[in-house]
Amino acid sequence: CWDHYRALRTPPVPAPRNLGRLPHHFSETDDRTPDEVIEAATAHMRGWRTEVRPGHRDGEVTLSAEKGYLREFGNLVFHLSLVGLLVAIALGKLLGYEGNVIVIANNGPGFCTTSPAVFDSFRTGNTNDGTGLTPLCVKVKDFKADYLPTGQAEMFHSNIEYQAGADLATDTWRSTELQVNHPLRVAGDRVYLQGHGFAPTFTVTFPDGQTRTETIQWRPDDAQTFLSSGVLRIDPPGGMYATDEERRQNQIAIEGLFAPTAMFHGSLLTSAFPRMDDPAVAIDVYRGNTGLDTGRSQSLFSLDPEMIKQGRLTKEARVNLRPGESTTLPSGVKVTFDGAEEFVNLQVSHDPAQQWVLVSALTMMAGLLVSLLLKRRRIWIRAYPVEDTAGTVGQRRTVVEMGGLARSDQAGWGAEFDRLRTRLLGAEK
Repeated sequence: CWDHYRALRTPPVPAPRNLGRLPHHFSETDDRTPDEVIEAATAHMRGWRTEVRPGHRDGEVTLSAEKGYLREFGNLVFHLSLVGLLVAIALGKLLGYEGNVIVIANNGPGFCTTSPAVFDSFRTGNTNDGTGLTPLCVKVKDFKADYLPTGQAEMFHSNIEYQAGADLATDTWRSTELQVNHPLRVAGDRVYLQGHGFAPTFTVTFPDGQTRTETIQWRPDDAQTFLSSGVLRIDPPGGMYATDEERRQNQIAIEGLFAPTAMFHGSLLTSAFPRMDDPAVAIDVYRGNTGLDTGRSQSLFSLDPEMIKQGRLTKEARVNLRPGESTTLPSGVKVTFDGAEEFVNLQVSHDPAQQWVLVSALTMMAGLLVSLLLKRRRIWIRAYPVEDTAGTVGQRRTVVEMGGLARSDQAGWGAEFDRLRTRLLGAEK
């Protein structure tokens, strides 16, 4: 930046001693005095930075002219904007936060940014402790994916409702649509639609008639067909068993695969298409202690194999189910597959420096265009008197020398130099 600033402020350099060594040069004699030649040339150099200096010979006058200084200004703007861009990005990372949350579509419970605990993953800058989040509530009304016949996703759409700012006090919900790379921008935050998947719904009916219905997201294992895997843990209703230990020994775990468009190879389930045209599940149903009361973290998508190995979980059924179908365990517990909902993965991103990132990026591009499109040119004219040996004794004429140098974009400089020579000196080829 300092070098470009100095180049921007540098006056035109003095004329070289031998202009004939330059790639483009010209020499002639003129009846005018050296001062008149230089003065006339200077008058035609509007837009050029000029400097008139005395020469080494008696009566010699030189003119140094240069244009294209705005190119250096563009370089300076580009580099300063690049520094500004890096600073803005750094500030955004220091002061901002980013959270991802999975939300069940079709008017599921939604979420509010009350604390980092509502997010499935949350990341903050070094100066942000996760408190003071921008108040925002979001509910997902629906989700739609457009697919090509090959199964490749073409576009994702999600209609949502949200509250922010004064809407929270008045309980006003506003509607909008999210698309990939078209986030919701509200209250300084951005809400992105990051991905989607399926959340199977199961109803577990216990022997006393009490039911528990759960819908939870399963992980897409195949990005092409959205064959998904996951697990569902169900705790029996309170008061159904005499002791907590007996209740823990009768918890239900459902682990398996979900196919949005089922295709069976014998009893093996796979998915033929990512859209939910013919859903089905292939599940293993376990009874025993699922570890819900231990406080130990567990995978959302698979059971702990050690618990099965230790006999704390016993497999009581392996079955393929379509929506509405059910299976009954030896203990009298009935497991029904009710179907599936779609879920969306939303990302809430807070970056207080995002406007400065945009401004820096735009000015950086503007500076780059200026530096690429403008041309740097240098012209020198030297005029000095000599005795006219062909004319009257003692009569003096002026030798005029002109040289030019292209500091960038050599193509076309020869023709441009000839046009300048004709304009400045009135000389034809």
